Amino acid sequence: MDLEKRIELITREPIEEVITQEDLKELLETKTSPRAYDGFEPSGLLHLASGLMRAEKIKDLQEAKVKFVLWVADWHGWINNKMGGDLDLIKKCGEYLVEGWKACGVDTKKVEVRWASDEVQNGDYWKGVLEVAKKNTINRATRAGTIMGRKEADMQYTSQLFYPMMQSWDPFWLDIDILQLGMDQRRATVLTREVAPKLGYGKKVCIHHHLLAGLHGAGEGRMGQEQADLKMSKSKVGSCIFIHDSKKEIQEKLNKAHCPEKVTADNPVMEMWRYIIFRKIKDYTIKRPAKFGGNLEIQNYAELEKLYSAGKLHPMDLKNATSEVMDKILAPVRKHFEKGKAKELYEIVKKAKEL
Repeated sequence: MDLEKRIELITREPIEEVITQEDLKELLETKTSPRAYDGFEPSGLLHLASGLMRAEKIKDLQEAKVKFVLWVADWHGWINNKMGGDLDLIKKCGEYLVEGWKACGVDTKKVEVRWASDEVQNGDYWKGVLEVAKKNTINRATRAGTIMGRKEADMQYTSQLFYPMMQSWDPFWLDIDILQLGMDQRRATVLTREVAPKLGYGKKVCIHHHLLAGLHGAGEGRMGQEQADLKMSKSKVGSCIFIHDSKKEIQEKLNKAHCPEKVTADNPVMEMWRYIIFRKIKDYTIKRPAKFGGNLEIQNYAELEKLYSAGKLHPMDLKNATSEVMDKILAPVRKHFEKGKAKELYEIVKKAKEL
């Protein structure tokens, strides 16, 4: 595979920022099998963004001959008081995540799954964390704390300052070349990149993916918010579609979704087609009664965007089609969680979130 094709795969959507293109090119020219990672804080059920969209991006990187590491950041979740601060429950949630990625299409035999709870047993891990801390001020650590999904004003405990220092050290510890995380993790990835020469390491390439919009959308009076505030989130009721949702649940959520007529920007329903659906299927027929124009054959997102922005496709027709196709995509995922270990883990995590 030539260099241009590898770069195209690595930077393909949902990636929306690369730091830097030149460094990525140099990395691929000098290293045959670079390593990339994404870190996951076990904190609840997987939704479309953390499950399906993430799985598709991993496939891109693997096709580009990049070795991928799934970093289960259970200790990070413990510091962030996820799952009520119950470390054992957080670990169970981590096991559930691995099952969820399998169900979404990740071949776990071809990726490297690493657990923070294993690595923290090594004193050299903490030596590295402290080396990073020695190169940063308390103010910088506090600002970077927003990667935890918290405002700077919420950074009240000393333990919280460890989190960004740990996340900044993780890529060095795991021997990572490409940091593939969401735009909401930018402060940590940039911190890793900036501290690298101070610790005697080479450049790290940062590729940040788009944050899939929550079903509520931007909404009236919410414009100007940080993208991270508007992302699909399991903690916001009605904001997301979970990978286990039934056909009825998918339909009910989409019926209430923000989907303004002729508007494609910040439209969560359109984003599903752009970042997920057209990654899973090649074309689709949107079914409509003849009196409303009849069926529409859609080959790709560009066609869908053109039709919708021109007002040739009504929001309700789009929502109905989205419900139908998402149900088909999620059917095998739901089936994966109907028995065995996967079902047991799902029930544990679901029950924990309902308490």
